[in-house]
Amino acid sequence: MPPFRPRDALETHDVTNQPPPLEDFNAFETDAALIAAVAGAGGKAHLKRLSEFGARIGSAEVIEWGFQANRNPPQLKSFDRYGHRLDEAEFHPAYHQLMDLGLSAGVSAGAWRAKEAGHVLHTALLYLMGQADGGVCCPMSMTYAVVPALRHEPEVAAEWEPRVTTEGYDRRFIPAARKSAATMGMAMTEKQGGSDVRANTTRAEKIGEDEYVLTGHKWFCSAPMCDAFLTLAQTDAGLTCFLVPRWKPDETRNGFQIMRLKDKLGDRSNASSEIEYARAWARRVGEEGRGVRTIIDMVQHTRLDCIAGSASGIRSALAQAVWHAAHRSAFQKTLIDQPAMTAVLADLAIEAEAATALAFRVAMAFDGAAADPQQAAFARLATPIAKYWICKRAPGAVCEAMECHGGAGYVEEGIMPRYYRAAPLNAIWEGSGNVIALDILRAIARERDSLEAVRAEIAGATGANAFYDAHARRLEHWTEPGALGEDSARAFAEAMALALEGAALKRFAPDFVFDGFCAARLDPDARALAYGALPRTVDQRALVDRARFAA
Repeated sequence: MPPFRPRDALETHDVTNQPPPLEDFNAFETDAALIAAVAGAGGKAHLKRLSEFGARIGSAEVIEWGFQANRNPPQLKSFDRYGHRLDEAEFHPAYHQLMDLGLSAGVSAGAWRAKEAGHVLHTALLYLMGQADGGVCCPMSMTYAVVPALRHEPEVAAEWEPRVTTEGYDRRFIPAARKSAATMGMAMTEKQGGSDVRANTTRAEKIGEDEYVLTGHKWFCSAPMCDAFLTLAQTDAGLTCFLVPRWKPDETRNGFQIMRLKDKLGDRSNASSEIEYARAWARRVGEEGRGVRTIIDMVQHTRLDCIAGSASGIRSALAQAVWHAAHRSAFQKTLIDQPAMTAVLADLAIEAEAATALAFRVAMAFDGAAADPQQAAFARLATPIAKYWICKRAPGAVCEAMECHGGAGYVEEGIMPRYYRAAPLNAIWEGSGNVIALDILRAIARERDSLEAVRAEIAGATGANAFYDAHARRLEHWTEPGALGEDSARAFAEAMALALEGAALKRFAPDFVFDGFCAARLDPDARALAYGALPRTVDQRALVDRARFAA
């Protein structure tokens, strides 16, 4: 909680011209872009629920939990004092409070329990949760995303899906069957392969109809305190997906050994680890030899969360910058009213709104995919395109927002260093830039209807802005023979992402936002390499006012 009435009249000076802390605000109701995107994507039924959650996220209490959880990172407890092996991660109470807040609110379960627009609801809840702490979003995201992969094996899904779609949190490290709710993670990459999971060497030995024991290692296992994990291992038929619980069916501890916790740049509240399977008991999920195909459904959903998480990070940084600029004066003028600062904030507002709009357009497609083949096709290609671009944009946007604070933004007492350390993560998680760009090419090669669905979305936004229309015409270059290859994959992803952001803004945002985006991002003669160099035609004041909330 904030200090009560700290002294501002000191012996040597009075403390003035300092912004109050940004706390006890509603993180949903103060975000016009988020409200518009949720409502436009079909989530009007969830507005009250999101407002209530937004009030908790912006509370001083929850903000302090985020600071405490990151100041006190998890600790590995390999053994008890008698020498028994434990392989547990211990967390500060604030971590558990954040986990309880998010999981009980439905961050993981909401998509599967809501009667309508479930993925839009999930995306909005995760977007808000990340503003309190991004670290806890990792296990929440994986618990959400595991459901479609589990459904490849109906018996496994029947046992585990009710546990992971319960709106609640049970922190106890006991067998999942004894818990009121469960979390799940995944462990795929190995030292020698990284993104090339087909190079994995972990072996699976069959001991029953769908039971195996695994022997091998995993270089990255996020959230090792989860109740179970989806993982990949080799059988005679090839790479296969398995579910590895922390406890065996006889309620003894499984051969899941945590070798060490990663000392990470950011998201320090969450435990990431290196593990070994020492004849760990597992159940097969999906067909033998089809592990990548099985787990890719989980990956697609976690990529949606990478998009939402990066959009949330950009918005969080913008909110802090706008708040600071609205309460700080220099040269006899409030910072937010100084033309140079107005331009920077307006540019960041364009970035935040474009990222938010595209995130919810993708979530909307997830909701529509079951009933509409075109939405399914759109989601297959738009997801990696959006993941590539929005996650790439986050570090630069957060850095610029931190610079708006001056030296105060670089001090660990504030929240900006935490946002900055977290900003690169989503561009690495679930496929770094080259991996995603190449995935985009593969998606186009395998499923031409996905490219046609994206093109239809772009075409639907034409006719309202000359810069947008010209950009859409330039995209036709990629249909020329030899234009699209591995060496041009990033350029293609960027060009398509900008077009999709524009289309999403046309769908969800006011005209001045759409037109400002087109002028700032799509006019090749005016597009700048740094924030704050906007064309004069952009309505900068309107953009800043839309991003601002009551001081």
